[in-house]
Amino acid sequence: MAKYSSKINKIRTFALSLIFIGFVVMYGGIFFRKSPVLMTIFMLIGLLFILASTGVYFWIGMLSTKTVQVVCPSCGKTTKILGRVDMCMYCNEPLTLDQNLEGKEFDEKYNRKHSN
Repeated sequence: MAKYSSKINKIRTFALSLIFIGFVVMYGGIFFRKSPVLMTIFMLIGLLFILASTGVYFWIGMLSTKTVQVVCPSCGKTTKILGRVDMCMYCNEPLTLDQNLEGKEFDEKYNRKHSN
């Protein structure tokens, strides 16, 4: 069985990983202290990763304002649904607002436009 999580949480995790990758690349520049050009290149590439993370966080923040908020029937907490099917951010309960999908097994492919 595949491990699913909320789409918003997946994107936030990706943005956080970009920050850590940026820091690792910047620290990699320390190994080239004797070559200021190489060290600067590593620092700039690391900075680009961090700026990309900022862009992803901004994008998911804007996308998050367009989501539908529902109360999870399993845990009772308010969560956000992005797309036709999504998971509760807290308890990973499959959620949908599409009555045609109620009772069907959860599959992320339901969010694609060409699937049923």
